[in-house]
Amino acid sequence: MMTKKSTLDLAKELIACPSITPATGSVFDVMAAMLEPLGFEVTRFIAGDRPEDQGPEDRGSGGAVENLFAIRKGKPGARHFAFAGHLDVVPPGEGWASDPFAPEVKGDLLYGRGAVDMKGSIAAFVSALHTLPDDLGTISLIITGDEEGPARFGTVAIMELMKERGITPDLCLVGEPTSVNRLGDMMKIGRRGSVNMWITVRGTQGHVAYPHLADNPITKLGKILSEIDAVELDQGTDWFQPSNIEFTDIHVGNPAHNVIPAKAEGRLSIRFNDQHSGDSLSDMVREIVERNGGELTPIISGEPFLTPPGELSEMVVEAITQVTGIAPELSTTGGTSDARFLSRIMPVVEFGLCNATMHKLDEAVAIADLDQLSDIYARILRKALG
Repeated sequence: MMTKKSTLDLAKELIACPSITPATGSVFDVMAAMLEPLGFEVTRFIAGDRPEDQGPEDRGSGGAVENLFAIRKGKPGARHFAFAGHLDVVPPGEGWASDPFAPEVKGDLLYGRGAVDMKGSIAAFVSALHTLPDDLGTISLIITGDEEGPARFGTVAIMELMKERGITPDLCLVGEPTSVNRLGDMMKIGRRGSVNMWITVRGTQGHVAYPHLADNPITKLGKILSEIDAVELDQGTDWFQPSNIEFTDIHVGNPAHNVIPAKAEGRLSIRFNDQHSGDSLSDMVREIVERNGGELTPIISGEPFLTPPGELSEMVVEAITQVTGIAPELSTTGGTSDARFLSRIMPVVEFGLCNATMHKLDEAVAIADLDQLSDIYARILRKALG
C-alpha cells in the first residue's frame, strides 16, 4: 500500500492546470500521473475534433475534448465500482482576488477555479484510493473534459469505449458538489431532464404605416409564447419537483423604428421530471409553434433519471453519517449532470462538496471538507467492494 497523499496537495495540482471547457492537455497529464502509480491502466483519447462532428448542439464548444478512463482490476467475483467526474471548469471571469489557476490557501479555505466543481472531489477520491487494502473489487474512474459544455464528446464517448471493451460497472458515484449548507447534508439520487428550444417566426417586412402590406412576426411570436406559458406540465412527483418552462431569450434585431421586421426568434428551456421525455415535450411545443406559423428546433440535453433508494444510496448515507454525524437528504433538485448518461447502464448517485461557491468568483472549499470527503469515499469503496 502506498503512503496516503494529501488531499489538499492533490487538489492544488489539479487546480493549477487551466482547464476551461472543453479541457485537454496538462490537467490530464496530472490526473494520469496520480493514477498510474496506484496500479491503474489509464486510457486517454480525444473526441469531437473533426469538423464533421460539430453541430448546432456545440454552440461555442470550441472543439476537441480529452477524456480519461482508468481501471484497476480487483479480486475475481467482486463488484466493480466506478467514480465519475470532470476536469473541465467554467471560465473564471473577471474580478478574482487572486489568480484563479494559482491555488491559494487562506485560513481554512483553498481558493481556485474548480476547487468545488469538481477538482476537489476528484482529489478526495484519488486520496481515498491510497488508503484501501489490495483485496477489494475493481475500481474505475470516468473522467471527462466536456461536462460544463455541450457534453456531447465527454462521458458518452467514454461509455462507448467501455462498451467496446465489454466493461459495465456494478455501481457508480458521481462526485458533483451536492452538499448545500454543510458537507453531507444532501446527495442526489436523480436529476430532472433538460431540453432547450429555439422558435423562429417568419413574416413579411414592411412599413409600419402600411401594416396590410406586411406580416408582423412579433405578434405571432407573442401568441406562441403566451400559449406555451399557460401550460402546466405537472405538479411534481414523490421524488421530483414540478417541471418548469422558462423563456430565456427573445430576439428581433430590428434597428429601425418604422419597419415591421421579417423575422422574430424566441428561446425557452424546460427542466422536466420523469413524467415526461424530451421528445414528448418537443412534440407538445412544436404543435403550438407550428399551429401559429412558426418553426421549432429542440435540442435535448438529457432525460430525467432516478435511482430509487436502495443498496447504493444506503451505503453512501451510512458513510456520510459515520464521518459527519448527519444523514443526507435524498434529492433530485438542481441542474443536469453526467449521471444522466451513466444511469442508462448502471445505478448511479451523486455526492460531493458544498456547492455555495461553484461557478462564482473566488470559488473555495474548506480544507477540512476535502479530508472528510476523502474519508467518506474510502468508506463507500470498502463497503461496496469488500
